[in-house]
Order: sequence, then structure tokens, then C-alpha cells
Amino acid sequence: MDRCPACDSAVRADDRVCASCGARLVGATASFEPIAAEEVTGVPEGAHAEGPVLVVHKGAEIGERFYIDDDDLSVGRDPESAIFLNDVTVSRSHARLRRSPEGVTVEDAGSLNGTYVNDVLVDKALLHNGDSLQIGRFRMIYLSGGGA
Repeated sequence: MDRCPACDSAVRADDRVCASCGARLVGATASFEPIAAEEVTGVPEGAHAEGPVLVVHKGAEIGERFYIDDDDLSVGRDPESAIFLNDVTVSRSHARLRRSPEGVTVEDAGSLNGTYVNDVLVDKALLHNGDSLQIGRFRMIYLSGGGA
């Protein structure tokens, strides 16, 4: 590996983390192609999902997908969370995602650093296709599914 998969900075073969962005390098490209932040300014062209999904495009796990396949999901740093975000900027119990006939709602659970939708601090918000959800250092794009 001669380039960081997260920020494309030059790295040495024996580096374990990127000196520029801090991304973990060991095995970082084994299972996915990273999504560059500049590519995800809205819904990526031709993006499709069977159901609602969050795609990480900034944070430690770029490219990871979290499928919203339950009516009530916990989000946080607690390993028991349905969506586990392992970073000190994420509260142990940070937020909840709730699925209903109206769509998916994110609700902050009294987190220390807050929950942001499209760069606006929210207590509760209905997510729309292409919305940006930020929890701690993780920025995710919400895709509503059904051919979104």
C-alpha cells in the first residue's frame, strides 16, 4: 500500500496509521473501495439500496453500510448498540433511529457532542434521501432505499 485509502496521502508500507488523517492502514482496503468525501455531496449517481441504509463517507470506517432493518435501532459507542461507532467523540448511547410508515427518524439520546442532520444540530429529525447524518466524527449519507 503506498496511498492512504481514506485521504490518498502517501504512506510507507510499514505504517499502521496514516500520518495525515489517522486512518488505520492495516487491511483497510481488503473488503471495500473507500468513498471519497467529494464524491458524496448528495445521493451518488446510480446509487441503489433495497431498504434504508446509512453509508459512512467520513470517519474511521469509510464505505461501511448500516442497514436500517429494524423499527428501533440504537446508535453509539456501546458495543451492544445496533450501530456501533467506535470513537471517543460518540457517546455510549448517542442516538436512536426509528423506522415508521412516514420514514426514518433520528433522535439524539442526550449525547455530549450532539447529532447533526445536514450540518444542523437536531434533537429529532425525519431523514430524507441524500441527507447527511453526523454523529461524532462519523458522517454518513442516508439512502432511503427502494431504488434511491
